[in-house]
Amino acid sequence: MCAAVLEEYCGSVFWNSSYLEREDPDLPVCVEQTVLVWIPLGFLWLCAPWHLLAFCRRTKDSRYISKLYLCKQLVASLLFLTAIAGLSITLGEDYGQSQDTPKPAKNPTVHYTNPIIYVASWVIMLLCQEGLRRRRSIDSATLFLFWFFAVLCDVFHLQTIIREALRQGEIADLPRFCLFCISFGLEVIALILSALADISPEVKEVVKKNPEAGAPFLNRITFNWFNSMAIKGYRQPLVQEDMWALNEEDTTGYISQHFQHFMKLEFAAARHRYQKRLAKKQNKKSPDETLVQNGLSSGLGKGVSKDILMMEDRGAKEEKKGKKHKKEKEEENYPTSWLVPTIYRTFKRVLLESAFFKLLQDLLSFVSPQLLKWMISFTQDKNSYAWEGYLYAVLLLVVALLQSLFLQQYFQRCFVLGMKVRTAIMAAVYKKALVVSNDTRKESTVGETVNLMSADAQRFNDVTNFIHLLWSCPLQIALSIVFLWQELGPSVLAGLAVTVLMVPINGLLATKARKFQIENMKFKDKRLKIMNEVLNGMKILKLYAWEPSFQAQVQGIRGQELTVMKKFAYLTSVSTFIFSCAPALVSLATFAVFVGVNSDNVLTAEKAFTSISLFNILRFPLAMLPMLIAAIVQTTVSRKRLEKFLGGEDLESDIVRHDPNFNSAVNICDGSFSWEKEGELHLKNVNLDIKPGRLVAVVGAVGSGKSSLMSAILGEMHSTKGFVNIKGSLAFVPQQAWIQNATLRDNIMFGSPLEEKRFQKVIQACALAPDLDLLPGGDMTEIGEKGINLSGGQKQRVSLARAAYSQADIYLLDDPLSAVDSHVGKHLFEKVIGPNGILKDKTRILVTHGVSFLPHVDEIVVLVDGVVSEVGSYNTLRASKGAFSEFLDTYAKEHNNDNKNGTKSDSDYGQSVTEEGLVPEGDDAQPDTPLEDAVTVTLKRGNSIRRSQRNSSFRSARNGSIRKSENAEEMNKGQRLIEKEAMETGQVKLTVYLQYLRSMGWGYAAAVFLVYFIQNVAFIGQNIWLSDWTNDAVEYYNMTYPAEKRDTRVGVFGALGVIQGLFVFLGTLLLANASVAASRILHSRLLDNILRAPMLFYDTTPIGRVVNRFAKDMFTIDEAIPQSFRSWILCLLGVLGTLFVICLATPFFTIVIIPLAVVYFFVQRFYVATSRQLRRLDSVSRSPIYSHFGETVSGLSVIRAYGHQERFLQHNETTMDENLKSVYPWIVSNRWLAIRLEFVGNLVVFFAALLAVISRDSLDSGLVGLSISYSLNVTQTLNWLVRMTSELETNIVAVERVSEYSSIENEAKWVTDTRPAKTWPEAGRLQFENYKVRYRPGLDLVLHGISCDIGSTEKIGIVGRTGAGKSSLTNCLFRIIEAAEGRILIDGVDISKIGLHDLRNNLTIIPQDPVLFSGTLRMNLDPFDRSSDEELWRVLELSHLKDYVAGLQEGLQHEVAEGGENLSVGQRQLLCLARALLRKSRILILDEATAAVDLETDNLIQTTIRKEFTHCTILTIAHRLHSIMDSSRVMVLDAGRIVEFDSPSNLLEKRGHFYAMAKDAGITQAEITSL
Repeated sequence: MCAAVLEEYCGSVFWNSSYLEREDPDLPVCVEQTVLVWIPLGFLWLCAPWHLLAFCRRTKDSRYISKLYLCKQLVASLLFLTAIAGLSITLGEDYGQSQDTPKPAKNPTVHYTNPIIYVASWVIMLLCQEGLRRRRSIDSATLFLFWFFAVLCDVFHLQTIIREALRQGEIADLPRFCLFCISFGLEVIALILSALADISPEVKEVVKKNPEAGAPFLNRITFNWFNSMAIKGYRQPLVQEDMWALNEEDTTGYISQHFQHFMKLEFAAARHRYQKRLAKKQNKKSPDETLVQNGLSSGLGKGVSKDILMMEDRGAKEEKKGKKHKKEKEEENYPTSWLVPTIYRTFKRVLLESAFFKLLQDLLSFVSPQLLKWMISFTQDKNSYAWEGYLYAVLLLVVALLQSLFLQQYFQRCFVLGMKVRTAIMAAVYKKALVVSNDTRKESTVGETVNLMSADAQRFNDVTNFIHLLWSCPLQIALSIVFLWQELGPSVLAGLAVTVLMVPINGLLATKARKFQIENMKFKDKRLKIMNEVLNGMKILKLYAWEPSFQAQVQGIRGQELTVMKKFAYLTSVSTFIFSCAPALVSLATFAVFVGVNSDNVLTAEKAFTSISLFNILRFPLAMLPMLIAAIVQTTVSRKRLEKFLGGEDLESDIVRHDPNFNSAVNICDGSFSWEKEGELHLKNVNLDIKPGRLVAVVGAVGSGKSSLMSAILGEMHSTKGFVNIKGSLAFVPQQAWIQNATLRDNIMFGSPLEEKRFQKVIQACALAPDLDLLPGGDMTEIGEKGINLSGGQKQRVSLARAAYSQADIYLLDDPLSAVDSHVGKHLFEKVIGPNGILKDKTRILVTHGVSFLPHVDEIVVLVDGVVSEVGSYNTLRASKGAFSEFLDTYAKEHNNDNKNGTKSDSDYGQSVTEEGLVPEGDDAQPDTPLEDAVTVTLKRGNSIRRSQRNSSFRSARNGSIRKSENAEEMNKGQRLIEKEAMETGQVKLTVYLQYLRSMGWGYAAAVFLVYFIQNVAFIGQNIWLSDWTNDAVEYYNMTYPAEKRDTRVGVFGALGVIQGLFVFLGTLLLANASVAASRILHSRLLDNILRAPMLFYDTTPIGRVVNRFAKDMFTIDEAIPQSFRSWILCLLGVLGTLFVICLATPFFTIVIIPLAVVYFFVQRFYVATSRQLRRLDSVSRSPIYSHFGETVSGLSVIRAYGHQERFLQHNETTMDENLKSVYPWIVSNRWLAIRLEFVGNLVVFFAALLAVISRDSLDSGLVGLSISYSLNVTQTLNWLVRMTSELETNIVAVERVSEYSSIENEAKWVTDTRPAKTWPEAGRLQFENYKVRYRPGLDLVLHGISCDIGSTEKIGIVGRTGAGKSSLTNCLFRIIEAAEGRILIDGVDISKIGLHDLRNNLTIIPQDPVLFSGTLRMNLDPFDRSSDEELWRVLELSHLKDYVAGLQEGLQHEVAEGGENLSVGQRQLLCLARALLRKSRILILDEATAAVDLETDNLIQTTIRKEFTHCTILTIAHRLHSIMDSSRVMVLDAGRIVEFDSPSNLLEKRGHFYAMAKDAGITQAEITSL
């Protein structure tokens, strides 16, 4: 019916099958004039409204008209004219002749309608292009596609009229023929023009920074715009500066803003649901429970009992109880399930786009097997026309190309989506961390919060990459089954049953594997914990010669770890065996059942190979689904953690008012404050009124709430009643200085603009000028993380300078003077804080213990147990004889004990008293404590004080590593303290691969390769057998198929499949053993060398870098390399096998291989170079994000006090953008590669098909099926091969990094051939002969020719200003640094001639700061188990620890926490004393530790030493002079020389250096005599 109408409309036949059933087929003219015209024009009319919208919008100034635009409009206008011409020809023919000529038949309707449609279309086209210009688009995908379809459809008509003309020898309808040719030419020109980018001048600037912005449609779908980076990366290693700017919608700011917007909405809804749920629950509950619940619902799991924070052993038990308690309450007492909807709403568009592409790609993937089927039947049917074959070959290529394009677009969108989700979550976590309340903060440590940012955000990233597989896998499975059913009928179920059976087996293996994995992680954590401690306490290990003991410990754990790894590897090989047998088993089951069920069922080539390619499609979703589900389960955990953190309470912003009508600067009106919502009150009924411009001191005993008062004024505490009012801006100096990893100048300016004069004034006032002269870069010196290259006093002064520079109105100073020595303290008070300081007109609130400063302040606030007991001036309070005078008495006493050298009693972090000046050779650099925020510290400290019966001072911060600042000298090189980590660039050298193979063992490596090769041969054999089997269908056509023949076919097919599986199993086993061997060798080499590295190495290498070698790089060697190695071998052999089979089928193919291989090689080289460098840049730029975050969290109270949240948010956004700049190109580089490789793969398919068509007479259908189904697979394998090559290259870098640290120069031998006598040293006599030393070659001498003779059992005190070389002297005795000239003799033995361990085992040191290792007490005293229990108890008794240890449940087996955290500082110091007593050596070195210890412990240590070490030679490095006044002689060092060496009384009479120091410390002749 329809055809008849169309035939009348065209005036010719519409369709007749005879057109196609001939050697040279053609389409009827009518089809070409109707259908082929309507398709492109219909597309244009559909898309036009979108372009015409531009006319409705008010556009920006669009005067710019480009040449390209003019050309496009010209072409469209010409086409418009041709359409008019066409119409006029028809009109002319029909109506134009004179009356008398006989009228020919009228033209058919089509000659009228087509030109009219064209006229309308070209007008629309003109408007569309104008609309584009107004929208300032670069090009249009829809218009490009329209031109493409138009040209494609017109090609058919063109060849028809040309063939017609050639056949007739003349052109029948000349005018129309010419018009058509002209318009076709114009369409081709328009197609070319529409593929170019139309870039306006303002866009040009953007394009320079980001080529993607100027990429036209074709470049966008093939990722051609990435070429320039790929080429650049190939020529030279990329650096961060080469990265392109991000698109606006990929920047952190943009993503974060959108995400926050939807998060607010979703979170509000979730909170509403949650409150409803609570209300329901409460109606059911009894009234008293309701109260409890109410308390909870308000905050997030406030059920954390205070006890959890206790660090005593009791704490540990409490903690278990507390945790259980918390579990019950924590079920879900916070709004849930709002994060995923937020992500969905924020990124809805990308999700839907990618889903659309995925759907298209899935549907197309089922077209190839159908084409393959037709192709095979074409080769069997010798009567079919050749053009059919060519059509199928072209269709195979087109389908494959479309599939590639859609798949890459889908991947691109998914990966970018993953990146955006990660960015959104990280930004949200950072933003939240700035406002989070203390309750929520206390629930997670800094590490856990950083984890939310790194691990949990990454989980979301990984899942979003593959989220569409949730619906796409089931769809693929269903479609495969449908198509297979068509081929083989119910036999499919046999194959399907095998596949389904695989799933639970795989599941079982996976759970088992997970168990091993968890066990492995446990050992890994344990090993890393020990490594971390070993590296942090390296100095102690060297001084005590304990390395072998710890090496054995680590090796032991590593052994267990490797055993588990081996088990895991064996398990993997079983699952690999199953997985590699699967395809063979599935096809075997299916085919066997198919031929066995019915003797009429014969396996033809089309059936066999179509099924095989369908089974191949089926493998992927079946393998992916379980993995995806597991990943989603893991992500749920992350989701809960993130929801809990992001939904936590914010700091109440209304605690502190800013009402300018008050006439006082700080006003607290009847305020009571606590750290937790329902916690106990730390400050009760505080009334304070501080007038502007006054200096107010806050004093009180330890734990009386001084720091809490500061926090209350800052608004960091919960206020239960009353309010705080503050007039003006704040500056805050916390008790523990918070230093950023930036230059010294940035630390002081802290975001304010630089005013040179003011800056210099502040530097002078804060006594930082002398330090700046010592620092290599002056104020531009980079300060390491946590201020590692500054001493404690310097950190505090920088912190004070930051406040002074900020020009705030109110200064809160939380005990800034405790970390500096007395004379510096005096200077700071005079020049900065005091009545004549630079802050004299500002309001200052100073917490202090310095009694000497109190007479100079305007007002004193005395705190007792959280209550303000008195307020008044110094004299009035002194007279009132209240709490203040008590305070004065206690402090004055201690003050005298301390000989006025800086009261150290309550400096909670009391460290050694450091003089001014950067410690040039790291003498007394402070124990670097991991920075905790003041709040956390106060919380922890509160508990320790309540716990401790003595009211002594406490150091609650962990004992971190003592990192030296001796590097300061080497900094002549530049301002950087720590050399930048060497980032490998360029190609990994072959030697590295060889090194890995060598550690595997050559035999193993060869065997693995051989076994995999045999497996591949079996695989090819099996498929060739199959193609032979399918030829039986032709042989036994219409005959009964003999049963025995059938059985051999099935049997051999199965056997080859099993052989294949077995060999894979064997190969994987061998590889597992080999890689475990390699791991073992590489790790023990690394460990061995690291322990033998000289101390110098540790002083210049950040510990994190070394730990990284043991953690991440070892992990890569253990797990990633074997895996990528295996995949690489399998892929390589797979590709070679495929090419071999295609060449076997169609020998001509060998000609095609060569050019394809060349293309492939180039693409791969370009990609690998670029991608590897982008990966490195990604990891290098990722760490600043985390370290900045960690820094922010630890300095929260400072940031909030100064009100710099916005600045830090901005900084975080820039840091994250820097990282995204290398992540985004990396994602694109993968797509860029994939699209090029798939193109190569598609050509392989095309040529395999084409050659099969050309030589179809000589080929049997089995081989054709084999070669094409193989080539369909090659695309995937090629892609994988490059991926694996680059992954292997990326991973093998770990071997390079590990071996870099396995070849560090070692210190001297531990034991040499010349060994001293067993009893050496008997007398303990020390002689220095012209001893000179420098820290490393090329640096100045630290000790300039020291000569002295110290007799047996003499007690020597060593004194000198910071940097005089006191500690260097002890370092030389232990040969931590080797002599440059001269020698040291002990009892006549030159110490440089004997082994290090012989030397160090016979000397004893009590170090400045007590380092303990996690393990038992016994291990801490005697790691080699050389002493009996009786001896241990004896030394514990002597060191006054016996009662304490006896009182512990496990006694000597008591577990010491990491860094000895569960012991007080005093106890740790006494343990070090016990170590010394146990060693019984004749020479004792005391690196004066009293700075960190309260007076009581100090006295205990001093008396024990006087009593127990009478027979020893003792060298004491003194920081406080009173402790060495009873020495037999005192050595005064200055700048590395001995300036005085005599008895204390003689030195005092001499009135030289020593006298001056004693006078500074307030020691008089009279006191000496009394001693």
